[in-house]
Amino acid sequence: MVMAFLRRHWWWIVPLLIFDIFFFIWLWNRPDDDGFPETQKVAAEDREKVTQEPETEGLVYGYPTEQRSLHKTESIEVYQPTASGRVQSALYGSVRTVQRSGRLRPSFHAGLDIAAMRRDRRGRPLDEIYAVADGEVAYINRIGGNSSYGIYVVLLHQDPAGDIYTLYAHMASAEDSLDAGQEVRRGDVLGIMGNTASTGIPMHRAHLHFEIGVVNNMRFHSWYRKQDLIPDHGTFHGHNLTAADPLALYGEGGDEIVFSMLDHLREEAPAFELVFRHDRHLDYFERYPGLWKGPRHDGEAIWMAVSHGGVPLKGRTATDEEAGDLGNGSSVVVSVNEDVLGRNGRHLVVRRGSGWQVGRNGERMLEIFSY
Repeated sequence: MVMAFLRRHWWWIVPLLIFDIFFFIWLWNRPDDDGFPETQKVAAEDREKVTQEPETEGLVYGYPTEQRSLHKTESIEVYQPTASGRVQSALYGSVRTVQRSGRLRPSFHAGLDIAAMRRDRRGRPLDEIYAVADGEVAYINRIGGNSSYGIYVVLLHQDPAGDIYTLYAHMASAEDSLDAGQEVRRGDVLGIMGNTASTGIPMHRAHLHFEIGVVNNMRFHSWYRKQDLIPDHGTFHGHNLTAADPLALYGEGGDEIVFSMLDHLREEAPAFELVFRHDRHLDYFERYPGLWKGPRHDGEAIWMAVSHGGVPLKGRTATDEEAGDLGNGSSVVVSVNEDVLGRNGRHLVVRRGSGWQVGRNGERMLEIFSY
C-alpha cells in the first residue's frame, strides 16, 4: 500500500524531500548574532587566539624598603623631593637640571626616590634596603664618589622578557657579604639607605633611588672604553641601563605583586617610532626576543618603537620604503605621539621646525644599542 502511494504521488513528495534537505543545511550554517556562521566563528576565534600575544607569568615582587605605600604618589612622607619641594620631582620621568661639563642640562629621572621612614639622632636614615625579587647580584659600586648613583647595587632577575635589572642607589653602605654572581632572595638585605653620590646629596634629603628596567647592550663596556670615559662601571653603568616606570609595578599597592616586564612593555604605548641604519641583529633583541617581530635582522635598517623613557618596546627589519626614508642620514623619526611623549620624553627626540629628529641623548642611545 505504501509503495503504491509513493508511486502515485512521487511528483510532489520528491520536491518536498529536497526542500527539507536544503532547509536543514541552511539551519546548520545560518549566521548567528555576530554575522558569522557558527563553524566560521569558531575558526575565527581560533585564529584570534593564535595571533594574540600570550600572557606570561611574572616574578613575585616585594618592596625595596619598609615603605609599603609607593602608590601614594602625592605623599611627601613616601617620596623624597628635590630642593624644589615638589613631590613629583621624586617620581619616574621628572626632568631635572643638572650640571654636566660645566653646563646646566636637563636630566630625565629614571626611578623613584623613596623617603626615609626612620632616622637616628643625627638624622641619618636607618632604613634597610631589600632585594625586591629573587635574582643575582650583577654589580656593586662601593665607592660613593665614583658615580652619581653613589654606592649602588644592581641585581638581575629572570623575567619572561629576559634578564631585567633592579638598581638601588645612594646607599650609606652595601652589605659586606654581597658579591657579584651571588644569588639573592626576595627580602634579602642589600644595605642601608644613605645620601652618597658624586653630585652630593644633603643628609636631610637622603633617600633610596630605585629603578627597574632593561640592559641595553652586553658589549657596552667596549663602547665605553672606546670613548675613553671614566669611571668604568662595566656593563652596569647608568648609560647602559634603561628604566621603565616602577609605578607599573607598585601603582596599585599590595603586599606581594606578580609582575611581568614582557607583558608591561608589550602593552605600553610608544612615544615615538624611528628607523636607523644598522645591518646586524641587535644584542638587545637577542636577549629580549619577545619584543622582536619577524626573522632575524639582516637588512639595511631597523624600525623601532620606543617609550618616552627610552625603552625599546618592539623592533623589526625596516621595509625598503622605510630604509629609503633615511636618505644619507643615519636615523629618521617616523612618528611621534606627543600625548605619550609629553615634556619628559624630549630628551631623546626634539622638534625641528615642523618635524622631529633624534636629539643628542637619542643619538647616544642608538650608538650604544648599535655597538
